[in-house]
Amino acid sequence: MAKRFGGKFSPDDSIEHTQKPTIIPANIKAGWRAKILFYAPLPLVLRAFFNPPEVMALNLLAFGVLILAAWLTRDGIIAHKEYDLRRVAKRPVMPRKIFGSALTGIGLFIASYSSGAMFDALIFGGLGVVLHAFAFGPDPMRDKGMEGVDQFQTERVARVVDKAEQHLAEISDAILRANDRTIESRVARFQITVRDMLRTVEEDPRDLTAARKYLGVYLQGTRDATVKFADIYARSQDQKARADYAALLTDLEDNFAARTQKLLLDDRSDLDVEIEVLRDRLQRDGIH
Repeated sequence: MAKRFGGKFSPDDSIEHTQKPTIIPANIKAGWRAKILFYAPLPLVLRAFFNPPEVMALNLLAFGVLILAAWLTRDGIIAHKEYDLRRVAKRPVMPRKIFGSALTGIGLFIASYSSGAMFDALIFGGLGVVLHAFAFGPDPMRDKGMEGVDQFQTERVARVVDKAEQHLAEISDAILRANDRTIESRVARFQITVRDMLRTVEEDPRDLTAARKYLGVYLQGTRDATVKFADIYARSQDQKARADYAALLTDLEDNFAARTQKLLLDDRSDLDVEIEVLRDRLQRDGIH
């Protein structure tokens, strides 16, 4: 995974991270293979307008089905990557890649059938399903790391995390108006620290109570401050406002990192208590 450059001669060397946070990109890309799926059906559009109406309708229908398959496949790849990056994750609600495979086969069947060859259409449709499944694989079909996790708590955490990610996206959009690469880099580093807390809460939903204020009130306040700073700095290039905003990011990053570490220590304390209780029980039962 790429590592951000920093150090003595870096323009943003004010903070050194003592630990490597879990980094999940804000915008996960599906990759070039998924993009090809959107371009592959384009010849069907050209082919449609050089044939009789019924053939034209079949070609346009095949084009629409294949574009839908490409869209589902792209979203399925992104969801699968997010699933792989998280240590605790629920399986996707809809198996998009599997549906994408089926629709690819249907689209190729319709495109081939428009030429009037049923047997060829069946062959192309079947090959489309098999090759798509081989190229992109199936969707995750099981929850990961969810053993012993309260489902109600998990859903509460998911809502808080989604809202926090929305705030982070709005912060990223707002800071672009300032047109300052160094400040953008500082914001990105702050977001890494916030996402480290998000991953910690996701892995243990019991931490939500202690982290809710940080992921709600403080993060919303950071968004509002970022919007105001970006508007002021874009108009006036006020260096004092820039310095104050950078100091605010430093304070926020330190506080978020400290709270995350406390959450991890509390989790360790809970584990120690469980171990001691189990040892005492074993001793009372005469087991050494």
